[in-house]
Amino acid sequence: MRLLLDTHVVLWQLQGSRIVGPRAREAIERADELAFSVVSFAEIGVKAAIGKLVIPQDLRDHVVRGGMRILGLAAEHGLAVARLPMHHRDPFDRLLIAQARSEGLTLLSADARFAAYDVALIDASG
Repeated sequence: MRLLLDTHVVLWQLQGSRIVGPRAREAIERADELAFSVVSFAEIGVKAAIGKLVIPQDLRDHVVRGGMRILGLAAEHGLAVARLPMHHRDPFDRLLIAQARSEGLTLLSADARFAAYDVALIDASG
């Protein structure tokens, strides 16, 4: 299985603020590939700029040390957002969904809104 970890999942791991559920933990342990998107780095940067969170100093190192591939944003990913139904308007989430669909990745997220999309999904809280 190839997983794309949602932004909050990696932040939970790094900050120890919340633990992923047993099914999600097992999926991470058994995954053939773990990916973390540049979209998530941008989301963290934007939220830090408006005071919603503090960027962990070792974020990039944590991602790399954790064996995650940093998934770049391709033109196809951006254009795929236009083909998604408008279940919600968060541009970062919509880009992650488009990337997961385009790259054949399973998205690991606790965001219940993702279930409305046609994307392979594992609930990070379960």
